[in-house]
Amino acid sequence: MTSRPEGDLSIDQVRAHRKNMIDVGRRLPGSPLAETAAQLRAAGLAEPLTRAPIIVDTDLGGDADDALALVAAARHRPDLALVLTADETGPEQGYGQRARFARHLLDTVGRHDVTVAAGATVGRTDYFCVADLIPAAVPVVHGGRDAVLAAVAEVAGQSEGPIRWVGMAPLSNLAGVCDHLPEIAARLQVTQMGGAIDYRRPERAEHNIRLDVDAARRVLAAVGDGRLAKPRFVISDVTFTDQIAVHAAHPLHQRLAAGSEPWARLLADHLDRWYAAHHASTLQHDALTLSAALGLPFVRAATTRVAMDEIGRWIRDEEGTALRLSRSADYPAFMTWLSEALDPAVEPAAAPATAAASSGVRRPA
Repeated sequence: MTSRPEGDLSIDQVRAHRKNMIDVGRRLPGSPLAETAAQLRAAGLAEPLTRAPIIVDTDLGGDADDALALVAAARHRPDLALVLTADETGPEQGYGQRARFARHLLDTVGRHDVTVAAGATVGRTDYFCVADLIPAAVPVVHGGRDAVLAAVAEVAGQSEGPIRWVGMAPLSNLAGVCDHLPEIAARLQVTQMGGAIDYRRPERAEHNIRLDVDAARRVLAAVGDGRLAKPRFVISDVTFTDQIAVHAAHPLHQRLAAGSEPWARLLADHLDRWYAAHHASTLQHDALTLSAALGLPFVRAATTRVAMDEIGRWIRDEEGTALRLSRSADYPAFMTWLSEALDPAVEPAAAPATAAASSGVRRPA
């Protein structure tokens, strides 16, 4: 009998498998299966991961797919708790401009309750095109590693059990949590955009890995030694397709541009700046990653062992680190979901912000 690669299971599928194993055990008293069934009954089943708080780690303000994904989460996920920024702007533009844009974007959606912390920077970034969209009243962020760690610790302290980490950026902040907060890293359920097996430019590594190879290496080491549960990577091999492209004539862009809501107009303006400065479309790498983190059925994944070379390129290697890599995706169904999530006519599902929440960048005490 050939082995079947590991795939994603919904919580309902897990519950069904558990019930079937218990039923078989009951029919075979005195057998090893009966003992297993008794253990399953005693242990119960953990609460669905879909109730866990969400941390989004993003390089918002460059390619507009981050912003579309963040607004989809902010509008429909009341469990969105924290937004971290990576590949932050440096001295040339002023540190923390991505975080300032995140704060402004969240506020336009009414999510004043979501904390924002400015994270890792390499000193300058080539992809930031929204400086003129940030009102001067949005305060400067004084973040850094300690601010990121304190914000993550605050989320962890307000809940028990798993925490969903949605990575849309280089792995710098995640590596810091693995290195300095191992007890919290052990609770993270990571879904990360990045990595590639057959990258379209074989002379270099995929973007999110390439920008901080050392951080990627530290994250893989944390997986290898058990500090971090096996993460799921939604890799470029699956996300780099025109089937998830949004361009100026795309219905999604047209709907946002015609909307009266401030967040819709802000997204349309961001898209326009991206097209003008960089590319004629944006591929929805990060929103597809968000959908996988939310347990939606668009991305299929399987366990693959990978090794990374000195410049961050990945290869399959039976002696490498076990990761869950995306294998395929249902692009039309995903785009339908994203279009509905960003439709101004669709009522948001996220809880409204509390009246006491500040509109400034919230920093942990």
